[in-house]
Amino acid sequence: MTSRIDRNHRLITSLEKGTWTSRTYREAVLKQIHSAVPYDAFCFTTVDPLTLLSTGAVTEDGIEAIHDRLFINEYMEEDIHKYAELIRSGEHTATLHTSNAEPEQSPRYINILQPAGFGDELRAVLVSGDACWGYLTLYRKTESSLFTEEERSLIQSWTTSIASMLRSTSLTLVDEITSGSPEEPGILITSDTFQLLSLNAPAQYWLSQLRTLEHVGPDVLPRPVRAVSSHLQRKNQAERAEDRQLTPNSPSKVCIQLPDGRYLILHASLMQQLGGPNQIAIRLEQAMPQDLLPLLAESHGLSSRERELLGYVLRSYSSKEIAAAMHISVYTVQDHLKSIFAKTKVSSRRELIWYFVSRFQLSDEPAI
Repeated sequence: MTSRIDRNHRLITSLEKGTWTSRTYREAVLKQIHSAVPYDAFCFTTVDPLTLLSTGAVTEDGIEAIHDRLFINEYMEEDIHKYAELIRSGEHTATLHTSNAEPEQSPRYINILQPAGFGDELRAVLVSGDACWGYLTLYRKTESSLFTEEERSLIQSWTTSIASMLRSTSLTLVDEITSGSPEEPGILITSDTFQLLSLNAPAQYWLSQLRTLEHVGPDVLPRPVRAVSSHLQRKNQAERAEDRQLTPNSPSKVCIQLPDGRYLILHASLMQQLGGPNQIAIRLEQAMPQDLLPLLAESHGLSSRERELLGYVLRSYSSKEIAAAMHISVYTVQDHLKSIFAKTKVSSRRELIWYFVSRFQLSDEPAI
């Protein structure tokens, strides 16, 4: 029995000696796990340990088909065994069929998994020290057997090793994310009427990506370019009129998620011409997932205290838990939330999470 336990343990720990990228390591882990804990589908996601935002997932087609609905459930609905709750509780693994929970208690199971033909899931948060580096979820179809307590314990025994390797491969993940992107930032110049005047090769590349995203032709200037340009012009006009109430308090900056998962930042600046009308320069460059929360917080003028509180909200902390973590009263938490809601133009925590996790457009731009 002991030899079997040791052999199973080495299935994963033996991978620590290899040379991997983040993706190839995760693929190898999934293959090794399957030999000891069979599954029908999977989702293996790396996350930024500071924000718990996803930095890329390896998924099976059956899960990819319901991934958007799982995303909404994770961040916007009440349910059992949420990833953030597993981290905080110290219980780093769980299945739908446990001694203290039943699948009928889970909207995720009733509304998403069961209709898609899945009867059980085994969730693991991958924590090394006090930081989480990823989530691993295995699924079994309705006709398959349920995950056993022994299988859950086995996955639990591997979480530290897997988390440590995700941490060590996090630098190679940057190379994977930026693969295919221009090394230099894109620069394009437009007139104040959105006429494209000049651009460099990287800008041409990013424009083609945005046009693909928006399904528009090569002669159409993508909406995000027009959005940051119009934002900058409104800001400049209000400043010249010395009308502080009409001056947008956020930078003329936007972050867009492309269809392949990469994030693109556009930042507009006013170019003062020595002769003739002013022009607008727009810088386009790839953002890393871990840059998103600070970027979005900056674009909405959130204070440092509000940014800290937002981080707890994204980790699914309650107002009482936030108050304890930040050493403030629950009333002060509510005051900060009201300020964040006003600055981001949302009316609830759910909308706030949806905006910061899923939507990366400037919120105050008209559809141009």
